[in-house]
Order: sequence, then C-alpha cells, then structure tokens
Amino acid sequence: MDRIAVKCMTCTSALGRGMTALRAALMDERSGLTAYECLEAPLETYVGRVADLESVSFPEGFDVYDCRNNRLAEMALAEDGFFDAATSAVQTFGPARVGVVLGTSTSGIGSTERVYADHAAGRPQPSPANFSTTHDLSSLSRFVAERLDAAGPCYTISTACSSSTRSFSDGARLIAAGLCDAVVVGGVDSLCETSVRGFNALQLLSPGPCRPNDRDRDGISIGEAGGFALLMRAKAEDRIVLSGIGESSDAYHMSSPHPEGKGAIAAMRSALKTAGLTPGEIGYVNMHGTGSVYNDKVEDMAIAAVLGEDTPCSSTKGFSGHTLGGAGIFEAAVTIAAMSEGFIPANLNLRNVDPRLKCRIIAETVRADVTHAMTNNFGFGGNNCVLIFSGRS
Repeated sequence: MDRIAVKCMTCTSALGRGMTALRAALMDERSGLTAYECLEAPLETYVGRVADLESVSFPEGFDVYDCRNNRLAEMALAEDGFFDAATSAVQTFGPARVGVVLGTSTSGIGSTERVYADHAAGRPQPSPANFSTTHDLSSLSRFVAERLDAAGPCYTISTACSSSTRSFSDGARLIAAGLCDAVVVGGVDSLCETSVRGFNALQLLSPGPCRPNDRDRDGISIGEAGGFALLMRAKAEDRIVLSGIGESSDAYHMSSPHPEGKGAIAAMRSALKTAGLTPGEIGYVNMHGTGSVYNDKVEDMAIAAVLGEDTPCSSTKGFSGHTLGGAGIFEAAVTIAAMSEGFIPANLNLRNVDPRLKCRIIAETVRADVTHAMTNNFGFGGNNCVLIFSGRS
C-alpha cells in the first residue's frame, strides 16, 4: 500500500487534554478511571470521564451542534496545534482536496436522553434538540468539516469499537485513489447512559477499574475519548507512517468474537501483508484487551497464532476505559506516543497474568525502541481493524 504519513495527531481522554497529558499518564502509570456517579440510578462501576466538557463553548454559528460528543470534538481540536495544522492543509491544497472521515458509536445519544428525561418529568420546556446536528451519526464529521472549512469527502463510520480505527483505512484509501491530498481521521465517543446501562445489561461491566489480561478480570470499564490525525502522502522526512492496514468481518455473532479468533487472525495477517513485514518485525502490540474474560482470551489466541508468543503486548484500557468508537484513535495515539518516546506502556491494573494466556504481557511501562507497532480493535458484530505504524529515525 502507499505509505501514508501521520502529520499531526491529538487525543483527549480521561487522562487529560492532548498528547503531553497522554504521554505523562502512560509513563507515570496513572489511570483516569473514577467511580461512576449517577444519583438517580446508582451503579457500581468505574468510567473514564473527560473533565470540564460542560465548560466548552462553541464559536459563533456552531451552537446548533451543541452536544457532549461535539463538545469533546471541539476540545480535542484545540490541542497539539491540530486545528492550525488541519486548516493549513485546507489553505495549501484547497477545501475540496481535504476530506474528513471520523468514527463514532454513541454520537450525541446523551442529548436525546436529556430530551426524553425532561419529557418524562413533565417539564414544560424540554431540552432543545436537533437530531441531525446532535444525535445523528453524521453530526460529528459535519461539525468538524465545517470548523476546518474542509469540503472534500465527509462521512462518519460506525462499526462499534473499530469505528475510528477504520477511519485511518478509509482516509488512506481516499489519498491513494487521488481523491484527497489530506484527510482528517479519528473519532469521538462520549459517555451516555445508554452505553453504560447497555453494557451493564450484558453483564460486562466490572465493579472496579478494569483489569485486562488479569487472572481475575471481571469485565470492562466504559470511557470517552476524542482525537484526530492528519494524514498525507509520506515524504522522506516523515517520522511516523501508517504502513499496514488489515480488516475483516467475523460474521459470527452480534457481540462475541469467533471462538477461534478467525476474524482477528485474518485482520492481523492482512495488516502484515500490506505493510510488507514479517511477524518478527513487530516490536509491540497494543491489544484491544477490553477486560472481559472471553474477549481477552480470544485475542491472546489470535496474536499468538499470527505473531508468536514473544512479541511484547499490553492493553491500555486500564488507563482510559473502553472508549468504544473512540478506542481506535485513542489507542493509535498511545501507540504513536510510545514509539516516538521510546517506551512500551503498561498493562495497567494487572495483578496476576492469566496463566492460560500465551502472549508476553508487559505489566509495567518499560523503555524500548520500537520501529513497527500494531494496534488492534475488534468491534461488536465482528468488525475488526488492525493498523501498523512504522517509525523512521
């Protein structure tokens, strides 16, 4: 595949705003998970909540997009010089040559939840809501495109937990096809009652901070995150490139992966093939690693089948929680930060590695020079996407 450069990247999560906060939390092994608070319907679990979203204000003319999801997008756009880098690309190439492809799963569901709550409570003036600019999946990409004055291809991907991972794939293809000179990719997913209560109904929530790959893991923690990457054709001086992409669909079960990890294996092998790499060249795998007993087991099986048992691996959801449609951009940011700074992040909250797992799980953050790193995201419905990033000294 054509080598695509990551020109600029930003990510905001429960660990803080931007890449500096992300790197510091990873290196200090500091989690952003806190006890879930809901006075109306208490629930024993932990979440990764972004601070101060309520204080975000929109530029004039953008209030119609006001919802938690787009507030998180606006907050993320302001970090790491991303807004300036993206608008510079628009000025350089022209609006029609810059695309916006973003992923989300919850979108602005929280705004609709408030309307229903006001209606149920009989409040005389329900919360204002415009479905198309808040709840609708297209709201996120339309909002970001308008903020950046980008007029190229613009759409939203919603494939559950692989949503923002797949945005990298589509962005790279738009550039390779000659339809765009630059594409803003990434995604945003924000906390809402629907996702928290839904995963609780599936009996997948951990009562404490999640512990991926732990012998006694007991479920996931939900989080929220928003981030973006600016993709362009790679040049000799670019330090980080998207070198491999692998996608597959299990077509097995609505909420469980194939028991033999067939979809995950196919996606990882495809990523290696497009990158032109051998399994032994991968220096780190950022695992999907949700903390559920079954999913961690299947992913471990798949990684061992494709890469062997010696490749360093860790799940970083103990830092952020599972950010659902935002997991891909958050974990791409983690992977790139680790490669750029020369470390492998810890598998946080790990007490005892499950002895049934085969992979080499990294329990504590360690220094390491990684040239090629893989990041996995496997979503509900068997939507699998794997990315490989490669560094240049």
